[in-house]
Amino acid sequence: MISSEDRGCTDPEEFSLPRRFCRFCQQSFEPSKFRPDQSACRQPDCQRRRRGEYHRRKVGTDPEYAEIVRDSRRKWREAHPDYQKTYRQSHQAAVARNRQLQGRRDSQRRLQFLVKNNLALDLKRCTAEAWLIGPGAGDLVKNNLAPCQMFIFQPVTPAEGAPPAS
Repeated sequence: MISSEDRGCTDPEEFSLPRRFCRFCQQSFEPSKFRPDQSACRQPDCQRRRRGEYHRRKVGTDPEYAEIVRDSRRKWREAHPDYQKTYRQSHQAAVARNRQLQGRRDSQRRLQFLVKNNLALDLKRCTAEAWLIGPGAGDLVKNNLAPCQMFIFQPVTPAEGAPPAS
């Protein structure tokens, strides 16, 4: 192992690793000498995000850890049975927001079953153009059957020799 004296430092405290950028806040920081591979700075928000990322990765890859997490959550819910009810009563804005987001999730779920569904009409023989507009339109690839509101606009071209309408 190379000592600090071999690197030209007389005081071990003078030795420092090259500065890095935090992967969360993009601020420059000096890694700990005990963790030379450190990728997140010491800010509490960055450390919280780092721990959360580790937790999600661990739950996804380690079945035993995931089981422990599930048991812990179950035990907490059993110890606090009225928590959700009281939370909903005291946070009406969160309830309304959740209801709105759930409606979007339900709509997305319904759209998934409509991909490549050509049951409605044979639009190849129709001279009309169909325009899909809205947030779910990107999910309707090769699909001509979808719950929607439809507006049909026809150009008004007077027939030759027809009297003008009064």
